[in-house]
Amino acid sequence: MKIKAVILAGGEGTRLATLTAKRAKPAVPFAGKYRIIDFTLSNCVNSNIFDVLILTQYRPHSLNDHIARGRPWDLDRSFTGGVEILQPYKGRADTDWYAGTADAVAQNVNFVRRGRPDYVLILSGDHIYEMDYDVLLQFHRDHNADATVCTIRVPLDEANRYGILDVDDDYRVREFVEKPANPPGNLASMGVYIFNYPVLEQMLEEDQKLKASNHDFGKDILPRMILENMNVFAYPYGGYWIDVGTLDAYWEAHMDLVASPPSLNLNDRTWVIHTRSEERPPVHIHAGATVLNSMITDGSVIAEGAIVENSVLSPGVYVGPNAVVRESILLNDTYIEAGAVVERCILDKIVVIGHNAHVGKIRDMGELGITAVGKNTHVPAGYTVGNNVVLGTDLRLEHFQSYPDKVVPNGTQIGYKKK
Repeated sequence: MKIKAVILAGGEGTRLATLTAKRAKPAVPFAGKYRIIDFTLSNCVNSNIFDVLILTQYRPHSLNDHIARGRPWDLDRSFTGGVEILQPYKGRADTDWYAGTADAVAQNVNFVRRGRPDYVLILSGDHIYEMDYDVLLQFHRDHNADATVCTIRVPLDEANRYGILDVDDDYRVREFVEKPANPPGNLASMGVYIFNYPVLEQMLEEDQKLKASNHDFGKDILPRMILENMNVFAYPYGGYWIDVGTLDAYWEAHMDLVASPPSLNLNDRTWVIHTRSEERPPVHIHAGATVLNSMITDGSVIAEGAIVENSVLSPGVYVGPNAVVRESILLNDTYIEAGAVVERCILDKIVVIGHNAHVGKIRDMGELGITAVGKNTHVPAGYTVGNNVVLGTDLRLEHFQSYPDKVVPNGTQIGYKKK
């Protein structure tokens, strides 16, 4: 019995705003030392799946550098599978940018077929969860399924963001509706599927011939299988899962990690999340600093009088004397100068917050109001940046001089155009 995993990792991730300006969504750093895709890759190897294809598209360079030959995940193999990263290409046959999730797999079906797998696991590279795919496979086989969809219950007012399923008492899927305006229920697809390989190849081949198709698993392949009365089942997943596809979701997932107890236990040695790590010195917390309910990663320095609360600090972060960081996510090598205040923010790599600047603010009611600052941006000293602000990458003093009072109002976007 052979199983191959195909990870769809080409997402542009526009709803993550400036975090995906220079990288694909699966390559976005997460939880201090990881990247988002590390969770899906670690699920594979922890489930003894070592034959993995990763399909990239949008800005793949950071992702390629991170995964390389797959050694941190024990995927630097050849005879027994290993990891292979594939991008759209031009050949004698017509190929193009992927039209949908099913089209991405169809354009690479020769690579999927290699090794003659019995089952193919279709995964997303931008979800945070821990799942034993062995249990999923056993469910799939026990139900004699052609395809199995992993499902989770979501709040009804958020169900229009997901594919929604209707199932009978045996978990057989009776209906699958992708992102309905008026959801009939709250049993949502997680975007994790397992197919019998012959069925997958047949459905992809038929789908490629349909000009009206979106060439998408959720919109086309699965609804057509249900319509044709094929054996499609829903696997009920009861653990923690979140699609970190928006700034709010990304921030909330980090707050889940610093909660007591955390929603996802990264200290579980029976289910290790593997990653490619840098060599950094130990954390240095100076006398007089205060750190509460936070995750602090190697190489970080918390200076005298600084306060860090309910936050996640990635490698190499510096928090200067008497600076304050609350409910924020700081990526690699961000630098918070003395007296600065950072509240409910997401700061990308190499961001500098100038002396006595105040960025973001915790709001008690209404929307979260997350402020995001792009990679390598320098917020000048003494400036106040409001809630729900998006600052692009590589900004300097000249980009802020149109605000003579040194106040950037709530909801402002500088150097970033929403798509």
